[in-house]
Amino acid sequence: MNQALKWKLIAGFILVFVAGGISGAFLGGLYARHLFFGFHRPELIGARMKERLRAELNLTPEQVAKISPIIDKTAAQLRDIRRDTARRVHETIAEAHRQMATNLSDEQRQKLQQIEERHRRWRHHRFPHEFPGESPAPSP
Repeated sequence: MNQALKWKLIAGFILVFVAGGISGAFLGGLYARHLFFGFHRPELIGARMKERLRAELNLTPEQVAKISPIIDKTAAQLRDIRRDTARRVHETIAEAHRQMATNLSDEQRQKLQQIEERHRRWRHHRFPHEFPGESPAPSP
């Protein structure tokens, strides 16, 4: 085997290795995104609970029909708990920002308001029905 062919083979193996690594990282990222965002959708908690219980307990269709109202009620309660908790967290952070604002310069207060607005837009984009009556926080 001559020297040129040897280097071409080495370059080919390196190229295939790098292409495999890039493909693996891309597909792994897609899978991780699906896994993370797919399991963290609170509106699907009732359906996931029913499916998991049906599969793990080998429930009959009649049993699934009987427990469905219980699961639906539980899912609604969990949704309310999540909404109340999110509201309390938002109120706590808003109060902290109001208290901090008294110690900030005008420029810093303006930047804090920009941060709050950016977060509000992000939250309304991700969770459009979570905070329907929310209005901008008053400035001091």
